[in-house]
Amino acid sequence: MRNSQLVEALKLNTDILKTFISSIPEDAMMNRRKDFWTIYEHLVHLVETQALLHHRIELFINEESPVMTPYNPEGAPESDEKKTAGELLEEFSNWRNKQVELIETCDDSTWDKMGEHPEYDSYSFETLVRHILLHDGYHMYRMEELWLLKDKFIKPLP
Repeated sequence: MRNSQLVEALKLNTDILKTFISSIPEDAMMNRRKDFWTIYEHLVHLVETQALLHHRIELFINEESPVMTPYNPEGAPESDEKKTAGELLEEFSNWRNKQVELIETCDDSTWDKMGEHPEYDSYSFETLVRHILLHDGYHMYRMEELWLLKDKFIKPLP
């Protein structure tokens, strides 16, 4: 996969997320299904992780061998204030635009750069960009399950 394809996919995820969230009834956003995060909590998590991901992009750009700090959320994400889904989507979009602008400044030497992450055997800039894309997809998939699946079919993810 070419680097430009990963960047285009990151851009598309913003629109995919906006369109997807706008199709979910507001009452479904806060619906607690079993012991799982709500759709709203997944959305909050996506927004809350964007600053961390942006920082990791900066580390790769500014350091020769960047070392990542693992991110391990405890329980469901908490927000100091309740933001609307629209506000969260706007925040996500703003972060993603900043990330894409930064990524688009990177040359091949940055894309080829290796870093260290204690949870991974190998961690490159390309891995990070792909991870951002897949992280979006993971949470969007889970939100769709929580919205559409019948209770008896919802299972914890491994």
